[in-house]
Amino acid sequence: MQFGYPIARLTETSSTDERIFEPMWKPTNQPATPSARPNEPERPAVPTAPSVSSAYSEPAAVAKPASVATGTADQATIGKSLVIKGEVTGSESLYIDGRVEGSINLAGNRVTVGRNGVVSANINAREIVVLGKVRGNLTASDRVDIRSDGSLTGDVVAARISIEDGAFFKGGIDIRKAGQKPNGEEAKPASTATSDTATAARA
Repeated sequence: MQFGYPIARLTETSSTDERIFEPMWKPTNQPATPSARPNEPERPAVPTAPSVSSAYSEPAAVAKPASVATGTADQATIGKSLVIKGEVTGSESLYIDGRVEGSINLAGNRVTVGRNGVVSANINAREIVVLGKVRGNLTASDRVDIRSDGSLTGDVVAARISIEDGAFFKGGIDIRKAGQKPNGEEAKPASTATSDTATAARA
């Protein structure tokens, strides 16, 4: 069986020079779709994929859960217009952008004196960062960092200290390890002292 255009037969008549085209074959049994083959079962229709707009109809930005804590959630701030006179204590980090006079004791936390901060107090903390002006003695169990715009007048006792170019510093520096005595001797553990006493008693 051939598919295509019908083939025409050319016949001539003797009476006239007239030519007649007669179709020899008419395609009457052509299938409805040219791609379908006979004796082949029909294939089920494939469902179309949903459009991108309907599949992703949810908003792109999903709100963070309330339990996620940000980096500054446990840090208190003293604003530019605040003036505090007295003793500041607590168990969280502190950012000072105002004025503080007295003493600041936040052992185990970080104290940052901002660019607008003016502090006339002794500061005791785990880490102290000076961006503004500080007049007082600093005691840090970890480090003291004086930035380029910072100004410190007072003594520093810390395990590490960093002073950037352009910073102002006037005072003494005492570098100590954690648990070291002021005279430079390391504090002995209690068990060692007990064993020394026991040895002396035996002698």
